[in-house]
Amino acid sequence: MNDVVHVVLVHRNRAQACLAAIDAYRRQELPVRVTVVDSGSAGDQLAILRSAVEGDEQVEVVPVGENIGFGPGANVGLRKWLSEAADGEWVAVAPHDAVPDAECLSKSIAELARRPRAGLACADVGDGCTPVLDPYFGGILKPAGRTSGWEDADHPHGTLLFARRACLEEVGLFDERFFAYCEEADLAVRARARGWQVGLIRGALVRNPDLGSSVPVVDYLQHRNTLILVREMSGRYHVFIRFCISVLHLLRGVLQPSRRPPVFSARARVLAMRDYLRKRFGAPPTALLRTRRASRRP
Repeated sequence: MNDVVHVVLVHRNRAQACLAAIDAYRRQELPVRVTVVDSGSAGDQLAILRSAVEGDEQVEVVPVGENIGFGPGANVGLRKWLSEAADGEWVAVAPHDAVPDAECLSKSIAELARRPRAGLACADVGDGCTPVLDPYFGGILKPAGRTSGWEDADHPHGTLLFARRACLEEVGLFDERFFAYCEEADLAVRARARGWQVGLIRGALVRNPDLGSSVPVVDYLQHRNTLILVREMSGRYHVFIRFCISVLHLLRGVLQPSRRPPVFSARARVLAMRDYLRKRFGAPPTALLRTRRASRRP
C-alpha cells in the first residue's frame, strides 16, 4: 500500500496561517503531499503562499480565482487526487489553519488501516465530544465515549477529515450547495447508507482555534445548511419542525438578548430561512460576506 497521505487544504487570504499548517504536515511521521486549493485570495496573499512553497515538489498550489467555499474548494483537490490512482488510499481535507500534532496522521492512518470498511473519519479536536446527527436538529455533539482509538460517530467534523478512495468513488464528493458547514455531515449520511463506517480517532489531535468567517456568515450558513441537511436526511415533516424551531430561536434571541448564543445574527437567520425556501444555495449573500471576520471557532 502507498504510505503517502495526500492532504487537501482549502485556503483563502491567510497565507501565514496556511504556511504554518503546511509546516505541521511536513513534520508528520508519514510522508505527505499537500495540495492547497486557493479560493480567490487577494493577490498579495496568493503571492506570499506561492513564493514560500516554490520548489517544494510535495506542495502544489491550485488557484481557482474566486471564493467558491470550503466544500467546492475541497472538491477541486479531491478530484485531482482521485484522478491519480497511484496516490494512496487515504486523503485528508482541512481548512488552511488547522494544525495537526506531530503524530496525528500516523495515529489516524494506523487506526484506519485496521478497519477495511472505514470510509470517513476525523482527527480529535480535544473537546471531549462526538459528532452525532439528530433527525430534527442536524449535527449536534454528545460527550465522548472513550479517550483513545476509534470511536463511532455519525459524521466527521471538517477540521481534519479523512476519506478512503473507494468510499468517495462510491458515494461522491461534497454537495456544493452547502458552500461551507454541514457538507461533511451530508457526505457521512451518504457513506453510512452504503455501509461505510464513520468515526473519530481519539488521541490524533488537531488544533483549529479560528472561526474563519464573520458571525453573520457562519450563522447564515449553519442555519440554512442545517435545513438542507435535515430535509435530505429526514424528510419534509422533520424540516418543517426544524424551520419552526429556527423561527422560535430567532424570536427568543431578538426579544431576550441575554439568552443569545455566541454566534447570533438576526438578519443572517432571516436570510437563511428565506434562501432555504427560495432554494438559493451556494455562497452567502454578498452583504454578509462584507462583514468582519470573527475571532474564534464556536
